[in-house]
Amino acid sequence: MLTPVLTVEKIGGTSMTAFADVLDNIIFHSRSGQDLYNRIFVVSAYANVTNWLLENKKTGAPGVYHRITQQQEFRQALQEVATKLQELNKNYEPLGLNLAVADAFIQQRIDQAQTYLESLTNVLASGYVNSTNILQAAREILASIGEAHSAFNSVNILQNRGVNATLVDLSGFEDARALTIDERIKQAFAGIDFANTICIATGYTKGTEGIMREFDRGYSEVTFSKIAVAVQPGEAIIHKEYHLCSADPNLVGLEHCRPVGFTNYDVADQLADVGMEAIHPKASKPLEINAINLRIKNTFEPEHPGTLITRDFVSNRKHIEVITGTDKVVLIDIHDPLMVGTAGFDLHLMQVFFDLGVSYIFKATSANSITLLIWEKDLLPELVAALETKYEQVTIEDAALVCLIGSNIDEPGLLARAAGALAEAGINIRSAGFALRKVNIQFIVGREEYQPAIVALNAALGH
Repeated sequence: MLTPVLTVEKIGGTSMTAFADVLDNIIFHSRSGQDLYNRIFVVSAYANVTNWLLENKKTGAPGVYHRITQQQEFRQALQEVATKLQELNKNYEPLGLNLAVADAFIQQRIDQAQTYLESLTNVLASGYVNSTNILQAAREILASIGEAHSAFNSVNILQNRGVNATLVDLSGFEDARALTIDERIKQAFAGIDFANTICIATGYTKGTEGIMREFDRGYSEVTFSKIAVAVQPGEAIIHKEYHLCSADPNLVGLEHCRPVGFTNYDVADQLADVGMEAIHPKASKPLEINAINLRIKNTFEPEHPGTLITRDFVSNRKHIEVITGTDKVVLIDIHDPLMVGTAGFDLHLMQVFFDLGVSYIFKATSANSITLLIWEKDLLPELVAALETKYEQVTIEDAALVCLIGSNIDEPGLLARAAGALAEAGINIRSAGFALRKVNIQFIVGREEYQPAIVALNAALGH
């Protein structure tokens, strides 16, 4: 029998929480014996765990980390998380988890984290050090707990089911060596016989550069990507709770969309730019550069091949692969009569955005105006104040962005058909544009018109 090709596979938090499905649909699906091996699984924390430790990713509701930033008592809040994690453990006892061992592990890890955090808060309280680095270290320590918990449990369950499983704990909790993220990953996997074990790796990796400093809550995908580059698998796979679809089924209806079969990394970047991440761009770049193919699969439909993302794929047929966008954006229009013919006018405008760390999604210009689209969350008071100080007229409006994305969409009449579909739905296009490569045609519409615009474009062009 042929040895399976080595794969590196990431499992998200919602999937991890449904671990019985992970066992049936991913780990054991169509495999037994030696076929189980030659796989590295990079696991996220169970759903909500990182929210409890840091803050709620969607609502911003504070977790343990907030108490530390405010120099408040945090020990009780941290121990309450330990209790919640031990409650979670009970859900996995029927799957084979040794509850006593799992509870002891997470309690020890939380207690160890508390010791580290007490030292950090004492130093912080002294007033002698820069608080930014201390708080960043606290954030790293807290983040690492969730993945260590889910990874340990997964290995324990598999071993108790007679599977040879290896825990690759990249959180470096008892390792004081000053290793970079890449060095820690390389050393952790050196000498492992992949053909005879399943590796379960933590989605968090400790490194001198601080994985959260640059990637924050996207760190598990970065770990996944860096592991893939280190071991050069036949394929990298991300297991999600849904398919990468031609449109959001919640907006257009399940019967009016389909899973995307094949696409390329350029399209994946276009999707990430509007918040529909197949993979974080900073995680996809190393895969793309190393020509490692990425497959996006639905955890709950194991028979479906999912979406294969490669470096060079271009569809044989001219068509739209994905219709997507966001209604969480604002339009900023800068109007100044002195703009016309002035070289570098937009350079000074961009400097304002650069100084405040604000990136734009869309940009259009005319003789006296520059229109930019940014995320609503980035509309900082200081940004508005800086723009109004420098320019004659600054107009800010709520907006939505809808996009036609694909590897081969450059066909005559597409723009007219899209504009016609929006016009027939009574939707006014407030701005529009596309780059020369034509992998993404963008329309700016009113925020309240977001869903009708997606539905109209999908009905006209999404088949």
